[in-house]
Amino acid sequence: MDVPAEVLVHNAQLGMKGNRATLLRIADERYYELNAHFGEQLHRLLLPIAGTALILSSPEEVFEAAVDEIER
Repeated sequence: MDVPAEVLVHNAQLGMKGNRATLLRIADERYYELNAHFGEQLHRLLLPIAGTALILSSPEEVFEAAVDEIER
């Protein structure tokens, strides 16, 4: 995952369910560094990788293979 990246964050410890954030860094010490809004304020978060799920905000591009390229 490239950084910075706009992500949706799920973390049970903080009660985050799909909160929008910007992923700034994936640390070697096994945590994500993110910026997220809480109310009107922007906050820096350090969340453990083990208890956090990140979903990219934008979907991946789908590339369809041309039918004539498939070998049978």
